[in-house]
Amino acid sequence: MIKINYYNQIKETLIKNEIYKKVKDYSKNKSDLNAYFEVGRLIVEAQGGEKRAKYGNKLIKEYSEKLTNELGKGFTVSNLRKMRQFYLLFRKRSTLSSELTWSHYTELLKIKNINEVKYYIYITDKQNLSVRELREKIKSNEYERIGYKEELEEPKINTFIKNPIIIKVGDKKEKLSEYALHQLILENMDDFLKELGVGFTYVGSEVKIKIGDRYNYIDFLLFNVKYNCYVVIELKVTEMKAEYIGQITKYINYVDKNIKELFNDKTVGVVICKRENKYVLEYCSDNRIFTTTYKVK
Repeated sequence: MIKINYYNQIKETLIKNEIYKKVKDYSKNKSDLNAYFEVGRLIVEAQGGEKRAKYGNKLIKEYSEKLTNELGKGFTVSNLRKMRQFYLLFRKRSTLSSELTWSHYTELLKIKNINEVKYYIYITDKQNLSVRELREKIKSNEYERIGYKEELEEPKINTFIKNPIIIKVGDKKEKLSEYALHQLILENMDDFLKELGVGFTYVGSEVKIKIGDRYNYIDFLLFNVKYNCYVVIELKVTEMKAEYIGQITKYINYVDKNIKELFNDKTVGVVICKRENKYVLEYCSDNRIFTTTYKVK
């Protein structure tokens, strides 16, 4: 029986990766991911399988010292453990997203829930998040604030509306009026759209509409390109009230009749309020209307 020299294979994989990146600079990220995945696989095999690999042993320390002596920095015990964990976490996935860097993936290795990991991969792909932005989303428990917790193939629009939504207000954390909060959102519209979820784009603020002989104003009118629909946003600094449902229903109907094109899906509405009121929501049977709360940061 031929004895495999795992150390030499690991060393060869890392050397080939460095050479490839110098020749093919445009795909060096993908090369890193493939190389570190393979190193992780070899470490697991060298340790005698996954059960032993979970606990680690002196082998990683030995490999780390030899690689550092022969190849230089970057092969600490911590980094080799991350490569091993990377393999164990993603070995059942057919492909790795090369839109995410190794630094992105090392942030994800801190998460135990695989569905949560999938969510952050998905959102990083869709929003082209930097490592810092991804770290902020994880720190803000974004996954826990969305309604959708399973697979991500065909989620509905409400599943990406978080609860609560975090609104950035800087040092203005005193009690804010509706107008002041509205203005702060306008000043940080990009952050607000990203916080809402995937595919939201800005259409207008305080959108003037005429219902009967009276003028009304929609707080924010957005469009979601993923779901091909207009989104009416109403912002309230109080607890959820029954009249808010009636108000946003009128606005949704107006947009459907006067703004929406035939090829757009039905308009939806989101009431963002300070506090929930389960009794109000209990009697809202309109599946076009969603509610959430907000916190200022």
